[in-house]
Amino acid sequence: MVSPVSIEPEHVLWSGPRPRLNRPTLIAAFEGWNDAGDAATTAAGHLAGRWGCVPVAEIDPEPFFDFTAARPTVHLDESKARSIKWPVNEVRVAHLDDAGTDAVVLIGTEPQLRWRTFTHQLISLAGMLDVERIVTLGALLAEVPHSRDVEVYGSTDDEELRAELGLTPSTYEGPTGIVGVLSSACRDAGYRTASFWSAVPSYMPAAPSPKAALALVNRVSALMKAPVPTFDLEQRAMTYEREITRIVAEDEETAEYVARLERAWDAGQAEDTDDTSLSDDPDRLVAEVEKFLREGG
Repeated sequence: MVSPVSIEPEHVLWSGPRPRLNRPTLIAAFEGWNDAGDAATTAAGHLAGRWGCVPVAEIDPEPFFDFTAARPTVHLDESKARSIKWPVNEVRVAHLDDAGTDAVVLIGTEPQLRWRTFTHQLISLAGMLDVERIVTLGALLAEVPHSRDVEVYGSTDDEELRAELGLTPSTYEGPTGIVGVLSSACRDAGYRTASFWSAVPSYMPAAPSPKAALALVNRVSALMKAPVPTFDLEQRAMTYEREITRIVAEDEETAEYVARLERAWDAGQAEDTDDTSLSDDPDRLVAEVEKFLREGG
């Protein structure tokens, strides 16, 4: 295994002393192309909140964003004092006493510029925090019904993780986002890496999907052996499903389309006579992932 990079990263802004962590796992999610229904960043935010993660660093946005495209925003506090909020890539950490691994959670925005430099910053930061493995989260639009369980596809090129988690190596070729670039760079730097993607219904592309986020939370918390409370996310997922059902019912053509998806999904589940899930036998969702990436989201 190649020794991970641990050179002081030029564009990482630390908020205090670097924490001492126990065999940490880095979990990363980015707003943008790889975050359909805000599911990946919602999941990462939920995990960070329930684990009690505290901010320790952020990536300086100046080299990585075109501020005429990703504009900063003005905010007013209770005293009406104005402040500027810039695009953020923030790193938070938590000690997970019973998990055997601490958590480093990166929640941010896909950069617009200098991706190779950006990933080098993250790899250097991971080295300084003694990170042992890296998990990236994504979400895609797919031909799946909102009324059924959310499919989660996991992949890894690490043989131990494949055996431990029942994952498959990725066979995708084509355009990628920062999630793919970061995963590849981390693997080349010697890190054990895995990626989890949840599927969001393509007929509701603009609706945030707490249901897809919940599926990712459950997958990651199982990987980390660090369960988190999900009651509020479950309630939001039920509200989401109920509201989407109501909206779909108002349009006959969409309702017929969703009914076809439900029949196809149910038929596919009925064929799983060995009770394996699509997470472990992901051919159908892999095809959706590849289609999504090739078509640019």
